[in-house]
Amino acid sequence: QVQLVESGGGLVQAGGSLRLSCAASGLTFHMYTMGWFRQAPGKEREFVAAIRWTGDSTVYADSVKGRFTISRDNAKNMVYLQMNSLKPEDMAVYFCAADYKGTGSGYVSAYGFWGQGTQVTVSS
Repeated sequence: QVQLVESGGGLVQAGGSLRLSCAASGLTFHMYTMGWFRQAPGKEREFVAAIRWTGDSTVYADSVKGRFTISRDNAKNMVYLQMNSLKPEDMAVYFCAADYKGTGSGYVSAYGFWGQGTQVTVSS
């Protein structure tokens, strides 16, 4: 079965950096657009970034543009989220998601597979 397993979350001071990883198995990885979403307590899950299955384009939420970078390694079935200049408002559980031949949508409903999430805590 499909499994997406996130790692790399933790506690960081404002202005610091973290790199999240997502290991995918049970799917033909190179045919899936991969996304990162986040959910803070009491808030809806929101789009952060996506990288198309073709590997030729990325999409970012306005709130993270210029600070976060999404990348993928098809040989390793991995997707990454490099997060720099972290702010307290970035604090959330971060989820990895997969969308078969997706366009890089920011809609939660577009993604058929999800990981369990990893907590990112940013102290001010």
